[in-house]
Amino acid sequence: MGEIISIINQKGGCGKTTTTVNLSTALALLDKKVLVIDMDPQGNATTGFGIQKADLEKTIYTVLSRKDATSEAIIPTMVEGLYILPSNIALSGAEVELSREIGYHSILEETLKEIKELFDYILIDVPPSLGILTLNALVASDSVIIPIQAEYYALEGMADLIKTMNLIEERLQSPSPIKGILMTLYDSRTRLGRDVHQEVKNFFGEREYIFKTTIPRNVRLAEAPSYGKPCILYDSESSGTISYMKLAQELLKLEEE
Repeated sequence: MGEIISIINQKGGCGKTTTTVNLSTALALLDKKVLVIDMDPQGNATTGFGIQKADLEKTIYTVLSRKDATSEAIIPTMVEGLYILPSNIALSGAEVELSREIGYHSILEETLKEIKELFDYILIDVPPSLGILTLNALVASDSVIIPIQAEYYALEGMADLIKTMNLIEERLQSPSPIKGILMTLYDSRTRLGRDVHQEVKNFFGEREYIFKTTIPRNVRLAEAPSYGKPCILYDSESSGTISYMKLAQELLKLEEE
């Protein structure tokens, strides 16, 4: 049965979608069967795979609203073994609609039961908020990866995220342990990068695993979405590509330990 991992941080611009798109691609290239769930109404993970989101009739929204079965909305990407449950702006209305449902916090978890065993990994691209969509992602997840950008205020709001995760575990008996902390937009040559990295280590201490792999600030990573491709396909030799392949290998090694 597959592992469901949410890529989460309520702070925008930290590389959640970039990580979801490229880590999922790297895992697929390492012969894992992977599903990406785009839980962000902006649909950036969807367009990151070159999919025209405006034309979609079946999305994560129609699944959550029970108009379509989960399996009906899943579509293949350009990468063999990698699939996506896409999103578009229709999802923006889901917060209000889902809040009227009994057990609204576990709707995503319920919809994934029928397909979870079909994949090795299911990665959820979570929106930059702590609303109902994020709550559903956390309840459905087996673990989370938290990308943190190597910039000032990187840890801003982190205490709120940890508090939310703890409340979900306590009140809903649905733990989502931290799989790892991922440093993004990182440049070890700058004092700022090194200082923030140390700050992250101090904040989490020995309690959580911090990935040894860091993701650099890389122009190819920034360019790739405009071409509708993961960076790994856009430029196979870029530093961003190399880093995400290393991250996938590190993640797989963690599973073996």
